[in-house]
Amino acid sequence: MNTFTAAIAATFFATAAFAEPLALTLADPQPAADDLIPGLAVSYAYESVRTLAEAKEALEDGGREGKPIRGLSYEDNNDGDLLMTAKKSAKVSVAISGFIRFDEAGTFEVDTLSNDGLELFIGGQEVAYYDEVHACEPSGVMEVSVPEAGWYALEATYFQRKGSACLTMDWNVGGTMGMVPDAAFAHIE
Repeated sequence: MNTFTAAIAATFFATAAFAEPLALTLADPQPAADDLIPGLAVSYAYESVRTLAEAKEALEDGGREGKPIRGLSYEDNNDGDLLMTAKKSAKVSVAISGFIRFDEAGTFEVDTLSNDGLELFIGGQEVAYYDEVHACEPSGVMEVSVPEAGWYALEATYFQRKGSACLTMDWNVGGTMGMVPDAAFAHIE
């Protein structure tokens, strides 16, 4: 990270520390338990992209449904390892959708690590945005306000250009920051 980027990041994180928590909106209607399938739904597009806008365009033009992913628990892998449930390890764009369950109301912190770009919305709020090619790095801790226990819509766009890949999400539900368990994610077919 160069000096200019470090200065911007420091300013952003100092400003974010004083920002109000993002108020999440509960999914309405709540999905019926019988309709939920573990994990998150995904679509993949296979072409070289360098930005989220390019990834969204690739998914719109040629995205194909893939086998659901277990959650957001894909730690840094090795160069050449397949990406999630994709057919390739690189030059992959992913549209992710489903729900995340919070078992109690409260104010929590969430953070993601990605390699490469990621835009993540939960309950109608953007909680992660990192639009560039980079190593496995955090997008920055965001504080969210959860008004009540239940399922919250989750939508994300992610891309992996080349090399190793990661996509994880942490939260401090229960008082300690840790990876969101796969059981907290579900989707409807």
